[in-house]
Amino acid sequence: MTDHPAAPDTSAAWAFAAYQAVRHRLPQAHFPATSRSAPDLTALIDSHDIFLLDAFGVLNVGETAIPGAVDHVTALQKAGKHVMVVSNAAGYPKRILMARLVRLGFDFAPDQVLSSREVLLETLRHEPPRHWGLMADPHYGLEELDGLHATILGDDPAAYDAAEGFAFLGSGTWTDHRQHLLTDSLRRNPRPVRVGNPDIVAPREGGLSLEPGHFAHLLADQTGIAPRFFGKPYPAIFDMALHRARAARPDVTDPARIVMVGDTLQTDILGGAAAGVQTALITGFGALVGLDVGTAIRSAGIVPHFILPAP
Repeated sequence: MTDHPAAPDTSAAWAFAAYQAVRHRLPQAHFPATSRSAPDLTALIDSHDIFLLDAFGVLNVGETAIPGAVDHVTALQKAGKHVMVVSNAAGYPKRILMARLVRLGFDFAPDQVLSSREVLLETLRHEPPRHWGLMADPHYGLEELDGLHATILGDDPAAYDAAEGFAFLGSGTWTDHRQHLLTDSLRRNPRPVRVGNPDIVAPREGGLSLEPGHFAHLLADQTGIAPRFFGKPYPAIFDMALHRARAARPDVTDPARIVMVGDTLQTDILGGAAAGVQTALITGFGALVGLDVGTAIRSAGIVPHFILPAP
């Protein structure tokens, strides 16, 4: 058994290829013919009223704020813009996300921070009751799961066979051995798989980490089971985010006044485009660092409305 899941490479090029390999499971969308360049978020103040911001790669890399991000977000807020964080950080309870944002210097109200954890748990509460096996950090895994019957999966094969469905929150403590246990159990007895974080990788100080989406797509390839995803680029998280944003700013009726800002073409930009809003790609941090951005856009066929080197 290994301590951490193995991958042949976790470079930006490997991650880009991994996303492209699962494109058939991602939403479809329409894109602009070309992108416009802008220096930073404040350049969009006059053209947009609602800003949906990814966290990792836009506001922070790991536990470090991206230079300039706090100042530019503050400028948007002072200009009366509605700014929300829309994150695939399903592994963390809301209190952890809020504490991190405060520590990094940002000022958001709780209803201005939406994670795919919230979206997934809301969905599970409306599904028929099941005993869920969780991919989750034991330190946080059961927090906010009131009313759900769930067990955090470890190295006991019996726990996998006892589960009536599986929910992926965070993969920080996941291992190759646990992935094999899950795969073997689902081959013997197919059951539902729900994925809170569709990300394949996430940018951290030491490089890119493997996230639940990586293991979900691997599982789908090996078992034929189609997971349901609840974070970007899939519709559920955008439906909830836009519902909240429009409730806060009912005067904003034109989707062209809404922009999704992210660092990943196949999650943030694809998801924003599929939701019918404008998109802005951050290129200086996160998923595309080390790649030629123009080549990546042409290869993916995913074109943002705006390209910004930094937030």
